[in-house]
This record gives sequence, C-alpha cells and structure tokens, in this order.
Amino acid sequence: MKMLRDSFVEKDARQRAITILDEGTFRELLGPFDGFESPHLTNQGIVPQSDDGIVLARGQIDGESAIVISIEGKFQGGGIGEVSGAKIAGALELALRDNEIGIATRPVLLFDTGGVRLQEANYGLLSIAEIGAAIVALRNYIPVVGVIPGKIGSFGGMSITAGLFSSLIITREGRVGLNGPEVIEQEAGIEEFDSRNRQLIWNTIGGVQRLATGLVDHLVEDDSQAIRNCMIEVYQTGDNEKPRSAQVGFFQELLKSVDPTQHLTPLELRDLFVKVKEGSSKTVEPIRQENIEVPSSRGVKWFEALTSSAEAINKGVPSVKCADGMLGEERVRFISVVPNPNSRFPRAQNGEVGLEEGWAIAEYVRNAIEEDKHGKKRAIVAIVDVPSQAYGYNEELIGIHLACSAAVDAYATARLAGHPVITLIVGNAISGAFLAHGLQANRILAFNDSDVNVHVMSKQSAARITRRTVEELEEATKKTPAMAYDIGSFKKLGAIHELIDGIDADHPNDEICSVIREKLFAAIQDTRGSSTDLGNRLLSREAREEGRIASIRVRKQLAEQWM
Repeated sequence: MKMLRDSFVEKDARQRAITILDEGTFRELLGPFDGFESPHLTNQGIVPQSDDGIVLARGQIDGESAIVISIEGKFQGGGIGEVSGAKIAGALELALRDNEIGIATRPVLLFDTGGVRLQEANYGLLSIAEIGAAIVALRNYIPVVGVIPGKIGSFGGMSITAGLFSSLIITREGRVGLNGPEVIEQEAGIEEFDSRNRQLIWNTIGGVQRLATGLVDHLVEDDSQAIRNCMIEVYQTGDNEKPRSAQVGFFQELLKSVDPTQHLTPLELRDLFVKVKEGSSKTVEPIRQENIEVPSSRGVKWFEALTSSAEAINKGVPSVKCADGMLGEERVRFISVVPNPNSRFPRAQNGEVGLEEGWAIAEYVRNAIEEDKHGKKRAIVAIVDVPSQAYGYNEELIGIHLACSAAVDAYATARLAGHPVITLIVGNAISGAFLAHGLQANRILAFNDSDVNVHVMSKQSAARITRRTVEELEEATKKTPAMAYDIGSFKKLGAIHELIDGIDADHPNDEICSVIREKLFAAIQDTRGSSTDLGNRLLSREAREEGRIASIRVRKQLAEQWM
C-alpha cells in the first residue's frame, strides 16, 4: 500500500524549518515573543506580524550546525521589508562569520516570496542587496542551499538572490521568475503575457521547466522527507560546480542562439539549452534597422563625459557601454547601461537591464577581476540610469532573474576581491535593474536632482499589486520615506555616501565633470583599505539615527541569540 506523502508545500514557515532540521534540534531566533514586527505597516492600516514573516531556526542538518531561514508566504505574500530583510541578511552574515573562523554552519533558505514588500519598498531593495552580498561571500566557504517549494515561489528581487545559490531544489508546484505575471501584463500588455493563463505561467516559470533549462538543480516531489534527503545529499556531495550566475560564457551562447523576434516555446528553449551544452547551437544574427536615432539618456551623457579620453571596450552588446580610464592615479573601469532601439530583445530598448545587459555587465566586471588578479585592483564605476528591468515573456522564460544575478555576482565578487566599486546615480535607479547595476557598490553617490529616482516598481504596477490607487500610494509615501521615489527620501535610509548638489545633470560640461571626477576619486580612496562588505551602510548617521534603526536592532539581538 502506498503511503501518503507529508506535504512540504502545505506546511507553514515554522513547520517547514522544523522538518528540515534534525529532530529535536530546532531553536528559533528572534521568534514571535521577541516582538520584532515591522515599524512601517501600522501607519498604513496593515496589521503587522510579531516575527515579520521570517522564521530563523538554529539546529543541525545531518549532525552539522545549520541555520534555516524560512519565509512565511501567508504574511504579506512573503514580502521583504526592513525587519524581515534584516533577519535574513543578519542570519547569513552570522553564518559567514562562523564559517570564516572555522565553524562550519550550513545555510538553508526556504523561499515563499513575491519579492520586495511594496509597503516598505526601498527597505526591501537594500535588504535584498545585503542578502545577495552575504550569499556570494558565503559560497567561498560552504554551499548555500535554497528550496522553492510553492505555493508562491520566488519572485522579484528574491529571485535574483535565488540565482546566486550554490544549489536550488524545487517542486513541481514551485515557481521562480523576476517579474510576476500581473506585473508583466501591467507593463507590457496582455499580448506579451496573459496573467490569467495558468498553464502558460507553469510552462514558463514552473519547476519542471526551470530544471530542464538549468535554472535549478533538483526537482523533488512535494514530500517533506524527500526534500530533506535531497538537501542532505547536496551537502554530503559538496559543491563542485561553478555557480550558474558565474557561468557567463554558457548563457551568453544560449542568448545568441535565440531568435528574440519570436515567442519561444518551452520545448524550443529546452532544445536550445541542450544544443548549447553539446556545442552544436547556431548563432541567430540580429536584424538591425538603419537610421534609427539613439536617445541621449543621462546614462549616455555621463558615460561619454567621464570617459572622453578613455579606451572604449566593446563586447558586442551596444546597450552596455564600457571604457577603461584614469581618475588621478586610479585606473577605473566605467560601465553604463544605455538605450538601444536596435536591441535584439525588444523589451530592452529604453535602457532597461535585460537578458543581454545582465550577462554583459557580468562579463565586463569579471574580465577586470581576471586581468587584475595579480596586481592592484582597478576601481569599477557603475553609472546608473536604469528605468527598470525588462518585462517580457521571453525574458522570463529564458531567465532574466539569472541575468541580473550574474551582474550582482560579478560586482559582489569584485568588491570582495578588493576592487573599489563605486556607483554614480545620474537618473533612474529602479527595481531589479538597480539591484543588478549599482546596489553592490562599496559607495553610492547620487545627484540631488528631481529626475533622480530610486524605487522597486513603477507607480502604476505598485498600485495594482497593493490594490491601491496611485493617489493613495503617493499619500502613503508621506508616512513612509522608503516608499517614496525621490533621492532625498532614499538618502534618509543611510545608503548614500554623498548626495551631490548644484549639478546640471542634463548638461555635463568640463567644469562639472571635473567636480564629479574629484568626488569619484575621493570615494575610491575612501574605499581603499576599508571593509569589503556592505556594513558601512548601517554606520552612517542617517542609518543610525533614523533610517535603519530596526535593521541595526535586529542584527544586534540576533547576534546575542546566535550561539
């Protein structure tokens, strides 16, 4: 007689964590009685939860020390805000500290999340950047394992973190993708993606498809013991594969074999994936239209102004500009994402970070790491003017979340290797595009300008997802600065190293460029000899006095309960 399965999907976050750990070893950190609830929800008429939807469980897995981080999808869709994000990032940072001093601690994250909690917006962006930074650092010591069981899956910025994991386990009920179907429909239209077509969704981003195209490692039945056994086997066999987010050449070859003018079917993508692995794929030559005027975005203007005497580098993706130059005695690699009306992938024509852009950024950064591995590490300056990531069917099917992961991985790896990574925000810094291109920097500089905006989503999409009007959304930003789009509100969160006043951002001239070069040089010098992690963002006056008080408090008490 066949035994009934013990469904992992149907369990809540706490039950899932208990199931993963060895019997009798579960010990919760910052649990409900510690009262770590979001300070930003009540004033928006939302009832908070006393653990903010994150269960942190210390214990053992197969007799070895472990930390299990379990996201509760039933609370706010598993969204990441300030407290929940600090719990995840803080736990991973402590696991990193353990592994650095020789205490092997296995990190496991159980996904059930729609990404950033829109009611806390930029808190979520900062937290997800810190989570990604910790994962990249941890992988140098021990495999980092993620489980995507369902019911929600892993979306938004948390899908970018999933792309960084050493190993991903998924069920048939699991889904992983950067842009949720409703957001794609809102941004690109129902012809691009029909959010009511459930079969389309599962065939595009479901567990079976993700395994077939190499975006996850293990497909497991929805059975608690089977999932636990798979995870134990991952740790027993070790992690000998290069992380997929570092497999730049392979995924660039995959993109070259795609005809982006057609909507790929899942089966066609699977066939292409196999052919690229076998080395038998064929490049699809792009169709380029002549005499198309290229918009002169701020990203273009500032890249050209700051690199006028630099050596341009061209790897074949016109929307990602790269050049090597000098700032004083500092060698610098400048990178900017710019509009390209002739983009092979039409959903990324206006400066968005799309499939090609994410992998191209990764290639440029990794080339600098390789070239400088035996000498002084050049600085890398990310010039940021990105309206969003690309929203499209092909993007989700092929894995735009992983393309963004690749850029995150490269920037974080460069920073950890000693390359000063400096971000200069000259225009928009929105959503997954900013996570991919800018948020892994040691230092962030930005123009104090009304057209410089930071956020997780367009106002129209944010209103739809939170079931508010745009007017209601704008009213809420008055109570919660992290929901606002303006750079002044973002500075209150403590992540901006310098907000630069008095700049005509649309007309960079020699005098203005001289000022900006000096400020970039000073930021590079400030970074030399400093910590290579992102901890400085919690040390600023704005962070300590107002912007990240809860983030700091979470980490402090978590460290006290850790052992």
